[in-house]
Amino acid sequence: MNHWLITGLAATLALTGCASVDSGAQLGEVNRLTQAHTGQALALEPLSVQQLADALREPLSADAAVQLALKNSRGLQVRLARLQVTAAEVTQAGRLPNPGFRFSRLTRGSEVELERGWHIDLARLLTLPLVRTAEQRRLQAGQNEAAADVLALAADTRRAWVRAVAAEETLRYRRQVVEAADAGAELARRMQAVGNFNALTRAREQGFSAEARLALARAEAQHLAARERLVRLLGLWGEDAIALRLPERLPDLPASPREQPDVEELALSQRLDVQAARLVLEQAGRQAELARTTRWVSMLELGTVRNSSNEAPTQRGWEVALELPLWGPDPLPRADALAAQAAHEAADTAIRARSEVREAYGLYRSAHDIARQHRDELLPLARRISDEQLLRYNGMLIGVFELLADARAQVAAVGAAQDALRDFWLAQADLDQALLGRATPALPEAGTAPTAATAAAH
Repeated sequence: MNHWLITGLAATLALTGCASVDSGAQLGEVNRLTQAHTGQALALEPLSVQQLADALREPLSADAAVQLALKNSRGLQVRLARLQVTAAEVTQAGRLPNPGFRFSRLTRGSEVELERGWHIDLARLLTLPLVRTAEQRRLQAGQNEAAADVLALAADTRRAWVRAVAAEETLRYRRQVVEAADAGAELARRMQAVGNFNALTRAREQGFSAEARLALARAEAQHLAARERLVRLLGLWGEDAIALRLPERLPDLPASPREQPDVEELALSQRLDVQAARLVLEQAGRQAELARTTRWVSMLELGTVRNSSNEAPTQRGWEVALELPLWGPDPLPRADALAAQAAHEAADTAIRARSEVREAYGLYRSAHDIARQHRDELLPLARRISDEQLLRYNGMLIGVFELLADARAQVAAVGAAQDALRDFWLAQADLDQALLGRATPALPEAGTAPTAATAAAH
């Protein structure tokens, strides 16, 4: 009996230090969940100076921006490091209990008694499979949450890229509008000087020039904010932030929107927050089961004893130590409450996922319809009106004032079309995110600018 206990305790002591945290395994699991959607494998170190310079050599596309953010974002590195902390905690919780050693020396007259013993927490050893299973569920939930953060970063980067490119395009156009408005104001001044314009007409052109400059100032502020949001997500600073270049315009509107009638089922099957909620629910159930198992026995130790004396033969044997939690806290009510909380959170996550993806898909289809109407109807109508106005001006049927008013209508039509195209690509990014994780679809921002027909009428 003693030899068996000593051998078992020695094996326990040897195995206690065998487990270690495999950083590559944790990162590999996150890559398995995200790489199919991002096309980018994660790494635990950001890009080197040369790699970053190579990535910024050409204008950054949307896909390239996502890849750069996943490689270089310090915030993502913090999240992956937090996952390693969770993995270390799970590894520690799943290790075999440490053996203990007791030693005592007793004297009685000339008699000296030495007592030595090895012991191990038998309750912890017997419940170790349950602990390991529950902790593994916690690790899987942490991996899913980290993967969800990765996909959220990719979606945020894509939205920031769309806004930054649209802001640059709007800024360039607003500068052109200011040049045209200033030219119109100068023309109005000269024509008033020779008696061809009255003071009211000149004031209108001056007002349009002032409005154009105000719109340019707003466009400059929006461009600065949009670019800095993208720079933060990409993890750039200093010369790298200055070196960032973007395309001159957004991609063209697709010919037709995506048809996805099964968006709810697709979201429930692949959304990582739904999977994480399921794992948390399973973990809470395991913890409740563990609490029931160890409810009345919080410590059960088994060990060997060797008692020697200088006046008596050596005694050998074994002992069991049992601690009863008569006055300690009962773990079962808390475990049951956590299990109920996890069940409600899982149901809430599923409800939210179905609603978010329905909203995102509806806004995506609406944004495509709005952008297509601007592209196929309103912009051609504005060009047709402009051509007709130019013919009437050449035929001396209208004056310069009417022609300048048509230029203002053109500005409104182009600006509204640019906003509609931006809103479509933002809506597509929201839909992609809603299919994979938690999302907050935004209402379209376009539609506030007057159309070509109404502006021309005024």
